[in-house]
Amino acid sequence: MHSTAVRYTLVFVIPIVVALSLAAQSAWSFGALLFVFGLLPAIEMLTTPDAANLSAAEEAVAKADRTYDLVLYSLVPIQWALLGFFLWQVTRAELGLVAMIGLTTAMGVACGVLGINAAHELGHRARRAEQRMSKLLLLSTLYMHFFIEHNRGHHRNVSTDDDPASSRYGEALYPFFLRTIVGSWRSAWALEATRLRREGLSPWSMQNEMIQYQLLQGALVLAIGAGLGLTALVAFLGAAFIGILLLETVNYIEHYGLRRSRTTDGYERTMPWHSWNSNYPLGRLVLLELTRHSDHHYLASRKYQVLRHFDDSPQLPAGYPAMMLLACLPPLWFRVMHHEIAQLDSRGSRRHEARGASGTEAVSLNATRGTSP
Repeated sequence: MHSTAVRYTLVFVIPIVVALSLAAQSAWSFGALLFVFGLLPAIEMLTTPDAANLSAAEEAVAKADRTYDLVLYSLVPIQWALLGFFLWQVTRAELGLVAMIGLTTAMGVACGVLGINAAHELGHRARRAEQRMSKLLLLSTLYMHFFIEHNRGHHRNVSTDDDPASSRYGEALYPFFLRTIVGSWRSAWALEATRLRREGLSPWSMQNEMIQYQLLQGALVLAIGAGLGLTALVAFLGAAFIGILLLETVNYIEHYGLRRSRTTDGYERTMPWHSWNSNYPLGRLVLLELTRHSDHHYLASRKYQVLRHFDDSPQLPAGYPAMMLLACLPPLWFRVMHHEIAQLDSRGSRRHEARGASGTEAVSLNATRGTSP
């Protein structure tokens, strides 16, 4: 086992905290929510971002070590076990409203951190078994179209106004939710329809994965409602929705105000400076390096354990949990992030001038402001 592989077992802290929250029958059921958005940001404030990258030799060892994959794969049965425990708990008649809401938030945290985040990593893998695991996780939070839209839409259109999951300069989180949730679903449908027409098939055939996904999700919802009752169904829908909102909040902070330049062929290639990065070590481990988002978009096939830091990638002023909280307060978000973007513009101009004067290729930071809605 590669020495760094052990560090990523820290991801299991999340399901442990979620399980403890689900076991509670009181206000303690809010423990998972408070842990992720209270304790984690507080701890990260006391840590220093780690920009170190693996050496070529260390990267080769990490790629060959199956421990990283096993950590990732294990999150699939863990997520479904948590969902089963959650559904059993919410059907208990003695639970009060406060505990019920707390349980729903705990499961929502699992849906966002385990369900969608792990699915995101698995969805970029080439093996069919891994892609099936990704879809199984997305089913647990009723967001299966993410598999299509993220891989074939978001990564192509990221940091442009053509991408519903890339937030624009001056766009607040709450209107972004509506735009990205609706737009991503419509984009996934359009991508599937285009694929099928190219293959000479009807978009309304069962070969359409979007139709398959809606049937699978509908079957799960009906099974929960019919088998466990209305309370369990409402709680499950609430948890799934919380998971979706957590994902879209992450999307919001990852590309806010960053735009790729147009070229004669469309847009310039996605580069490390088109995504916000965060090197705070705790968030990196708990989120399986999702926070090293710049390299992920630069080369999406790279596995989480070998994602790199780039000096040219814009750095968030705090870790993901803290930035997600900040995004919920638009005036403060704009104040902080518009200052950061102004700093990027300034540094980008100076770098452009310096490299141009030396006769070498100029690289623009392209932290340009999008159009406000």
